[in-house]
Amino acid sequence: MSPEEMTYLTVLLISIPIGFLFKKGGLRTKKFGGAVAGLTLVLATCQIHTLHSLVTILGTWLIINLSPRSCHYLTLGWTFSYLLFFRTVASFGFPDPTPYTNAIQLLLTLKMVSLANEVQEFSQAKKQEVASFTKSPVIGVIPKMPGLVEILCYSYCYVGLMTGPFYRYRTHYDWLNQPDSSAIPSWQPLLSRSKMIPIFGVAFLAVSHFFPLDYVRSDAFYERGLPFRLFYMMPIFFVFRMRFYVAWLCAECACIAAAFGAYPIAAKSRSGGGPTMEYEPLSRPADGEVSSITYDYETIKNIDPHGTDFCVKVKDGMRYWNMTVQWWLAQYIYKSAPVRSYVMRSAWTMLISAYWHGIHPGYYLSFLTIPLCLAAEGSMESGFLKHLSPAGRFLGDWVQWFLKMRAYDYMCMGFVLLTFEDTVRYWSAIYYCIHVGAVAFFLLGKLLGGRRDQGGSPKGKDGAVQNPQRRE
Repeated sequence: MSPEEMTYLTVLLISIPIGFLFKKGGLRTKKFGGAVAGLTLVLATCQIHTLHSLVTILGTWLIINLSPRSCHYLTLGWTFSYLLFFRTVASFGFPDPTPYTNAIQLLLTLKMVSLANEVQEFSQAKKQEVASFTKSPVIGVIPKMPGLVEILCYSYCYVGLMTGPFYRYRTHYDWLNQPDSSAIPSWQPLLSRSKMIPIFGVAFLAVSHFFPLDYVRSDAFYERGLPFRLFYMMPIFFVFRMRFYVAWLCAECACIAAAFGAYPIAAKSRSGGGPTMEYEPLSRPADGEVSSITYDYETIKNIDPHGTDFCVKVKDGMRYWNMTVQWWLAQYIYKSAPVRSYVMRSAWTMLISAYWHGIHPGYYLSFLTIPLCLAAEGSMESGFLKHLSPAGRFLGDWVQWFLKMRAYDYMCMGFVLLTFEDTVRYWSAIYYCIHVGAVAFFLLGKLLGGRRDQGGSPKGKDGAVQNPQRRE
């Protein structure tokens, strides 16, 4: 485990007991105490580079005050433009930011774009109220325009500051204004969410020891046979998953300890977005008994390890991974893509996601392989898989799951090797098998679908056993 990983883990573990303290506090304690804790962490890990986050915040505050009714795209342009400057700051004669600064800047960018969208929705709602002379509640809309102090407290709140999960300003506002957070359960959800962390941690340490990534960059690796080179991407992706499982589950536990992101089940909350339905907030009756409302923490749920590992499709694998960021991408990038087809929208979203992650070529090579896999998946589904019998579909799901995992193994190599040379060297050493396979399956699906169209398409039976998980 690297010193950087140890720092992240230490911060996450300390955040859990701190969360229980903040849970007992009032509005001002949460608001200013949470921001002070977060800012202290930023100053300790980023030092002078803290100015990057401050400039981003002040720029966003200026935009939403000058143009509240059209601030969303202006803020998107501002924050993503600043990301480019941030990544190339050394070429302007400034020192390179620390890795912790990069992590904070990534999440802050998401927060500022989301905040601008929330302000824009608030402004539009107020305009409609004036026009219709009626006030209709809109789910998720902020109750008032945030000032600079509120934006700073939201931006620097210690919760999810370096590792996520991403959350909206409204989620932060609801946490500050919980009527009785002490009555919201934390211990049981925390224990339930944390039970697999030791197992994932031990698996990470063991497998990373025997299968180091640096070996892939050595000449000795490429002297090994093709089966070994193909196999090696599997433990690399396994280590990659275990690292993030531990980090994101610990981050979720820190939220749960503070009752951050807790909403009634009736709210039907979504990861990242929060409630989608009106709900009754927790209240304490006069007799002192707490009303029987069941709460969940879906809003801050960032990872589904079982879903990630055992879902059948490539597209479902994305939904279970970094779930709050996936919501942000779907809400603010995918829906506003300049193209209409599913695959091209996905390609646009993956391009923006790669840019958000950084400027390393490996990110782009990996993320832009996903649309090709999605196209192949869709082609085989329409041309072959949906026409199978239940028994055939059962077998087909297992084959598709196996191929899905190998596709993510393959794409992960670009994500962790980073450079164009290292990524292409590895992919060429295994003959670009996923790219070639995806093109082959795409053409095969089209060929089979075309033949069925010519000969009359028989009705296929549905109801295949969902094992492994099958999501439509």
